[in-house]
Amino acid sequence: MNFPNDLKYSEDHEWIRVEEGNIAYIGITDFAQGELGELVYVEVDTVDEELSQGDIFGTIEAVKTTSDLFIPVDGKILEFNPDLNEDEGDNPGLINEEPYGKGWIIKIEMSDPSQLDSLMDAEAYEASL
Repeated sequence: MNFPNDLKYSEDHEWIRVEEGNIAYIGITDFAQGELGELVYVEVDTVDEELSQGDIFGTIEAVKTTSDLFIPVDGKILEFNPDLNEDEGDNPGLINEEPYGKGWIIKIEMSDPSQLDSLMDAEAYEASL
């Protein structure tokens, strides 16, 4: 399993990668996509909403189960990955193929970047599994 060192991880198996300033990308970990299996649908209807750390920002559906997606830090949802969106690219399998790359789920503007300190680094996340 792969756990990039440049990401932070939540107990709910989401990762966050800060790009520039307060802009960050969020997805699910390699472990999570492996546990879920083949992904068939991702729903995010919270674009343009302000959410608090731990709030549900969407759902992800695999062949046999559906799971909620939790935002790891406070922020405003700026974008839902168009490659995953049913209305546009509709390829949720990208998460299975590239969970840390093209399989990102949302882009956010963080309102409190200090919350990153409460998340795990790669070593701590791997140890938690």
